Amino acid sequence: MAFFLLVTLFAITLILSPKLRNPAAAGPGTAPVCIARYNGPVVPITARYFERVIRSAERGGANTCIIELNTPGGLYTTTQDLVTTILNARIPVVVFVGPSGGWAGSAGTFITISAHVAAMAPGSRVGAAHPVGIGPSDGQQNIPSEKITEDAAAWIRSIAQMRGRNARAAELAVRESRSYSDEEALKLNLIDLRAHDMKDLLAKLDGRTVTLSGGATVALRTRNAPLQEVSMNYVERLLLALSNPDLAYILMTIGMAGLMVEIYHPGLIFPGVAGGISLLLGLYSLGTLDAYWGGILLIILAFGLFIAEAFVPSHGVLGAGGIVSFIIGSLILFSNGPPGLGVSISLIVTTALIFAALLALLVTAVVRGQQRVVTTGSEGLLGLTAVARTDLNPTGTVFVAGEIWNASAEHNYVKAGEEVVITGVEGLRLKVQKKM
Repeated sequence: MAFFLLVTLFAITLILSPKLRNPAAAGPGTAPVCIARYNGPVVPITARYFERVIRSAERGGANTCIIELNTPGGLYTTTQDLVTTILNARIPVVVFVGPSGGWAGSAGTFITISAHVAAMAPGSRVGAAHPVGIGPSDGQQNIPSEKITEDAAAWIRSIAQMRGRNARAAELAVRESRSYSDEEALKLNLIDLRAHDMKDLLAKLDGRTVTLSGGATVALRTRNAPLQEVSMNYVERLLLALSNPDLAYILMTIGMAGLMVEIYHPGLIFPGVAGGISLLLGLYSLGTLDAYWGGILLIILAFGLFIAEAFVPSHGVLGAGGIVSFIIGSLILFSNGPPGLGVSISLIVTTALIFAALLALLVTAVVRGQQRVVTTGSEGLLGLTAVARTDLNPTGTVFVAGEIWNASAEHNYVKAGEEVVITGVEGLRLKVQKKM
């Protein structure tokens, strides 16, 4: 009952939260102006957020929807979805590259040019929209990459022509990674105006007319219009946080580390549960970010080697191989990604050092355990408690003193994971009994 009440209160909070209500919830009179601000890379949740803002503004009868954009770029497929939403909007959509010093790089260039009205703040820039990270970088002719570039060039040229902008300058941003300052963009007719801030933009937009996709002409009424800012809701903020490459990387490594602990020490439960949840969240996040599958496989291989190090005495060889695989996989994880998406080198180095230290402790413990068995002889095993690695019916294997031994159960059938007591040693086989 308490859980049900908490869920109900949370739902009511979402409904009544002023930042999440319909953006047209202004009073009667002048139609409101909807404003959304976004600062970060273009990822799937970005398109979802902008689509929600535009659709709710349409339903509420807003006169204009303004998107303040500051982005280094993002995913090409997500950009296609976002631009399609803007091109087919039933109300005017204004993209304002700001604040001063802002950037509409790569994917942001397509978004800016697709707007009914494009504006930039002083000191901002737009361009550098050449597709990156496509195909192998072996210096040979890359036909798939050329196809993507041709497609992107044709697409941005088509958008610019549709909006009456300079198609040639837009195409050069794709083919030659040209980047333009706000003054250059205005002079080249890539944008419609420059504005110092949102207040200045609203004043300069008032009275402009734009043509929507259906052919209707609409006049912008932004001066003294009620403003309705629409922020990301809680779900969108969570998904945006999960779209952070560093967080995705941390979740994946924590998840695998938790599963390793559970394998090393069966029955702890919590590390396995927490690790499984973290791993799934990390893989989901990496999937939304189009992480390079080769990097993911190398990281998975690394953890496989880490686990093997605990059960196959290699004196650190497997662990060292795992560290190398982990570092290489981490470095190429986002090698195919756009600018602004990638795991920081400092995080990779820190994580690798932590795993190296843990593996060093593990190898040291295993070696000491082996030396202890050799020093004391087989008599030193008598009376020790071991854990059955397989079912003993009556023979199987057990884990004791850092080693896996063949064992034979006396009197009782023993299931894998149960504890047994060593009662004797016959050559390389232990005699055990179920621990009571």
